Order: sequence, then structure tokens, then C-alpha cells
Amino acid sequence: MVKNNATPLEKLFGSKTRTKLLGLFFGNPNQSFYVREITRVIDEQINSVRRELLNLDSVGVIKNETYDNKIYYSANTKHPLSHALSEIFSANLADGRGKDVRQSTWEEYAKPVKNYIKGVIMTNRVPGQEGLDMLIIGDDKTKKLTHWAEVIEKKMGKPLDYAIMSEEDFSYRKSVRDRFILDLFEMEIADVYDPEKIIGISKK
Repeated sequence: MVKNNATPLEKLFGSKTRTKLLGLFFGNPNQSFYVREITRVIDEQINSVRRELLNLDSVGVIKNETYDNKIYYSANTKHPLSHALSEIFSANLADGRGKDVRQSTWEEYAKPVKNYIKGVIMTNRVPGQEGLDMLIIGDDKTKKLTHWAEVIEKKMGKPLDYAIMSEEDFSYRKSVRDRFILDLFEMEIADVYDPEKIIGISKK
């Protein structure tokens, strides 16, 4: 039962947890999430999350796949309601109410490599377009970021063209307006993880 102080979207969809899940999936349609990750990102109890995941899965608006013995959930972009849901929750993100969910997601992703990673740029590169899907900035001397990039590929559900660059190299290339960096900045940016504000751009 939705309380009287519920938001309009919560009243529309009948459940705070369901609304948060739809916002997470359709506000980030190219990403997938496992259950405990979801509970931390949307800050809801695991039993409530599991129940609503079953509900959404049963009507087909989300889908699930298994990687490394974990079940990952994501938006079913082929569902007839997918476009409408994306419109609703993309607008919700655009007005700022989804900002914390997006940021929290990348903070969660970065936890295993927090001592090595400085930032990430994700683009909306279309097939055949030159450039990268992802630039990772940080220390990869131990190859931890390389292994982490493979995990992100699984979360995104597709192979990614990515590069890993040290903070020093990135800062230098940015300062001299290196063509590689300028071309990357000109692409449509899907997400930016920039906890130390070294990248200096935002999602377009």
C-alpha cells in the first residue's frame, strides 16, 4: 500500500520499491544489476526487492541473465512498454531526481578497484562509429583495472571497446588538447564517474 506522502510516480506504479526498480532499469537501460547491488543502490530491503523483481519479470518488462553464479537483471528494451517507461524515467533522471541513483551505481561498481581508479567516461557509441565505449582512468600496473573492465562488460551485457589511461597521461593529453581526448569529449556521453573532478565534463 502506498502512503499518502508517496510521489506521483509511486502512486502511479503502486509501490515505492517497484518505482525505484523501474527508475533504475529504464533510467539505465544498457546496464544490468544483481540483487544485493540493487538493494544498496535503491536503498530498499532485499525481500521487497526480490518480490518486485519477480513481479516485473513475470510481466516481461525486465529480463535476467546469469554471470559467475549471480543473476543480473536489466530492462527488457524489446517489451512493448519499454519506450514509454524509458521516456518516463529518462525524464525523471533529467530533472535531477535520478542523479543519486546513477552516481550510487558507479560508486558501487568502483568499490573493488577504489584504490586504483580515478574516473570513467562511458559513451553512446553506435556500431560502426569510431571511438571508444569506455575510457578508464587510473593505475593499471597490476592489471586490476583490466579485470574490472571485463566485469563491467558483463554488467553492460555486451563487449566494450575500451582503453585504460593513467591519471598523468589523461591530464597531460587534456592540457595539450590532444586529438584523442577532444574526439572522445565530442562523442555523446552516456555516463561520467568523476569522484575527484579530474575529468571535468558531464553527461550530454
